[in-house]
Amino acid sequence: MALMDFIKKQFIDIIQWTEDGDGTLAWRFPMAGMEIQNGGQLVVRESQLAVFVNEGQVADVFGPGTHKLTTQTLPVLTYLKNWDKLFESPFKSDVYFFSTRQQIDQRWGTSQPVAIRDKDFGAVRLRAFGNYAYRIKDAKTFHTQIAGTRERYTVADLDGQLRGLMLQHISDAVAKSGTPFLDLAANQVEFAAALKNATAPAFEALGLELLTVTMQNVSLPEELQKILDQRIGMGIIGQNMGQFMQYQAAQALPEMAKGGAGGSGIAGEAVGLGAGVALGQTLAQTLGQGLAGVGAAAPAPAASKPEDIVSLLEKLGDLKAKGILTDEEFAAKKADLLKKLG
Repeated sequence: MALMDFIKKQFIDIIQWTEDGDGTLAWRFPMAGMEIQNGGQLVVRESQLAVFVNEGQVADVFGPGTHKLTTQTLPVLTYLKNWDKLFESPFKSDVYFFSTRQQIDQRWGTSQPVAIRDKDFGAVRLRAFGNYAYRIKDAKTFHTQIAGTRERYTVADLDGQLRGLMLQHISDAVAKSGTPFLDLAANQVEFAAALKNATAPAFEALGLELLTVTMQNVSLPEELQKILDQRIGMGIIGQNMGQFMQYQAAQALPEMAKGGAGGSGIAGEAVGLGAGVALGQTLAQTLGQGLAGVGAAAPAPAASKPEDIVSLLEKLGDLKAKGILTDEEFAAKKADLLKKLG
């Protein structure tokens, strides 16, 4: 009886794989020196593929269903093994199962800012992140290109490679979408679709199908974001780029003044003085234009709207906070404006 049990263990009647949900993409059936019975059964469940490999060469591929293993159902293996008639004895062959389920919620993101060309700014460095989903589409290609003879190949094993493919094609996606950076946040669906189209061929070359791509956020590095915020702020109050530069110069004055006070050397003071004179002239022109309407030449009170006066008071307060207006100058202008409100 023990001898019969031993003999039975040498042959495989049913070949199947019950996935354990651990993110396995490819799994090699454990042969352990055993042979497959002629007429044995191969059970392939939904969302699976099975591949027979003979001496390292991919032979027959099976989809979902229960398959009886004969020369009719194994035509490629029959040819490779030179079976010239119906085989009746057990045979050896490696069998690999592949999961074709969707691998969802895979994350991609830029660890470092990526430089792209932009219609508005010429070039920007952006950060972006989102997720994607894929599945095995071509088991033969995936086996030969990725999984090979490993006993098990998992989603985690492939994660770094696929993440790199996504990041590699971000610049292509932005270029093909034609969407300026300022519009990317409002067109994340279109950008994600462009990224999917740009990356899909690279996935296909590995035997994979890229199913979905989503973008959750796109942003600039902190230093560039500050510059963009300033530009947007100046755009809101209706000033052009030349006035934006004047605004930047005005902001720099207090810092330059601090640097001049703490600096050393006649040359340094001279440079600071020259820069201060140039910035002072620019500032004087800007303030002269901005405050001209506040004095005697201002429009008639009837033409001034309360919200305009409040807005101007806020701007004057900013100038005072930056040290550009003295307390006395601010108080005088404030008094004039409040009279208009009265």
